[in-house]
Amino acid sequence: MDQSMTPERFAELLAACYKANEERLSRDYQRSLSFQDGMFDRWERARRLGFGERTSIYNSAAVFGDVRIGTDSWIGPNTLLDGSGGGLSIGSFCSISSGVHIYTHDTVLWALSGGALGRAEGPVSIGDCVYVGSQSIIAAGVKIGSRCVIGANSFVNDDVADGTVVGGSPARKLGTVVGESAAVRIVFDSAK
Repeated sequence: MDQSMTPERFAELLAACYKANEERLSRDYQRSLSFQDGMFDRWERARRLGFGERTSIYNSAAVFGDVRIGTDSWIGPNTLLDGSGGGLSIGSFCSISSGVHIYTHDTVLWALSGGALGRAEGPVSIGDCVYVGSQSIIAAGVKIGSRCVIGANSFVNDDVADGTVVGGSPARKLGTVVGESAAVRIVFDSAK
């Protein structure tokens, strides 16, 4: 390290770099991001992690274990992708919104048993063309089909069939995805 580079000078340069990048993001994209999400390329990170082409993942997203993601998917900020309990597979054209947590393990019974029981594990798979709303949690062992919608703030602890809209805590069926491509739409179930 350059002997003239003091910690104070380094902090000044880092702040100036952040400010310049913040101004660029504001001008070009009308957004302001945290330091780590604004400074690092989302698509480059996805490439380094071996994810599919044109997939992006914010720097603030945590990735553990065996996580595979297809092409053209978007992984939002502050997400948690846990593939440590059997693997996590996310398809192509998926949108995993800000703050989503996807787990392939839990330690509920371990904690309740005072360590007498081990952690529960189960792989999670998410098909193609799936939207997972902000702050949702997907539990270990869940399979979500293709062309599904998971409503914001949902807790998904059971499988979701292709073309299904779910929401709530725990998630329940709210409707169906019908049509394809530009003719796709959501049909909500009638209130009961």
